[in-house]
Amino acid sequence: MQNSTNNLRVLMEMRPALDGFYGIPQETRLLYGVLSTLPGLELSGLLQMSTRSVRGGVYRNAALSEAERVHRFARVVVSLKGRSALDWKGDVVEWLDNLWQTWRLRYAAWTGLGRIPLGHFETRYFRDFIWQELYGRSLPAADREQVLLGDYRVCGYPWRRMHLVGIERAQVLSHSRYPLLDTRGLDVFVAQTPFPGRVSQGTALVVHYHDAIPVLMPHTISDRAFHQASHFQAMAANVRSGAHFVCVSEATRRDLLSLFPEAEPLAHTIHNMLPTHYYPAEPAPERVADIVRRHLHGEFEGKIRGKAKVFRLARAFGSEEEKTAFYARALGPDSRFVLMVSTIEPRKNHARLVEAWEALRSAADPDLKLVLVGHIGWDYQTALEGFLPWIEQGSLFLLHGVPADALRLLYRQAVVTVCPSVGEGFDFSGAEAMRCGGVVAASDIPVHREVYGDAARYFDPYDTASVVEVLRQIIYSPDAESLQARLRAEGAEQSARYLPERILPQWEAFLHSLNG
Repeated sequence: MQNSTNNLRVLMEMRPALDGFYGIPQETRLLYGVLSTLPGLELSGLLQMSTRSVRGGVYRNAALSEAERVHRFARVVVSLKGRSALDWKGDVVEWLDNLWQTWRLRYAAWTGLGRIPLGHFETRYFRDFIWQELYGRSLPAADREQVLLGDYRVCGYPWRRMHLVGIERAQVLSHSRYPLLDTRGLDVFVAQTPFPGRVSQGTALVVHYHDAIPVLMPHTISDRAFHQASHFQAMAANVRSGAHFVCVSEATRRDLLSLFPEAEPLAHTIHNMLPTHYYPAEPAPERVADIVRRHLHGEFEGKIRGKAKVFRLARAFGSEEEKTAFYARALGPDSRFVLMVSTIEPRKNHARLVEAWEALRSAADPDLKLVLVGHIGWDYQTALEGFLPWIEQGSLFLLHGVPADALRLLYRQAVVTVCPSVGEGFDFSGAEAMRCGGVVAASDIPVHREVYGDAARYFDPYDTASVVEVLRQIIYSPDAESLQARLRAEGAEQSARYLPERILPQWEAFLHSLNG
């Protein structure tokens, strides 16, 4: 039901934007950024944490002084950043409050009664925090003023706790049910994954659906028992409630319908969009060594079978002079490197790429380097241990926290960007590389064929020889230069399909169709 101002009032879940950098966190920021520009749409964000309660906010239009309102908003900021109790007494109060929250959520899930209130948070006093924490990692500074126009709602209950009460109910009564969020007065709520909650009558629930990997490939995810159960049970409940699903690719939509064919009338495809700071870049080989050196991982302390283990992920040097000379030599203007941009986790298939790269070095090009960009995720031991000898030799470089302007250059300068994943919902890295003028080789999986089209060369992600052959064609074949030129040209055209100006009209039409 539309409000009296005749604007469509949309609430969008922002939790992923607080939790990470690439993938769903990036798409959350990008989507909020472009939706905030639409006329006739009043956009607000939902602040919620995955595992912690959010404290503060103003509820039910409480009559408060301006100072008290700001104090409550500041408490939201403090709790979003970490521990909010001052001392042990505050810890006790928070423990009791968390216990009360859990039982209130259970009551709402089991009985279907009661509403989870949403507090209010005003942006105007906390513009720096909102920009830095929610948007600055993915949006250009030119978008800052636009995305800071909207205010926020606050869900104090942790997202994971909401999932758990639904799973508990499903274990006893065969199907899940979740607490009801008080979304009265809102026309649309856009969740970023299957959502562990119901919405008020008059509010349309839209699930921005990225992939079915937690259900179809649970062996590749972290915290498997929770993420598999939470994804499936929330998705099943969302389908039963008549939620719309906006899938980021047609391949993802097919996966959804393979599980829930009854969702077909309400399942739509709108591709992800690319950040505007990726665009065709001129080669600048002289910058590569400095970028790599500045963003190396260094040491990483992980846990292997419950025991701490330190991985040295950058080569050791005896002096700064030796270090400077090495990087200038190894990654100088005439150097060649293969690039992969992805979190270090099993589904991304780093080991296959390393095997293929080793074979190429052995047979054709001992100076070919490998640059991997990405945060370290889960089940990383095998991958990291495979990297270590090559890191110490100075042939493999593991980077993280690479800003957009530097990553844009790496995409352009790499002889090829490789996307070897065995499962994806969209896969930004190949499309980003194409937009920057790079050359792409990708695993032959349905979503890559859909998203990359004829602008990439494809290989079997389970066959090292297949990866080697495709990379050999792109880098070393007699017609390599003409092949690379063709792939760059086709990549520019293919990646343009995912520019914001192409994707935003699709979202605008979809959202307004919900109010028709």
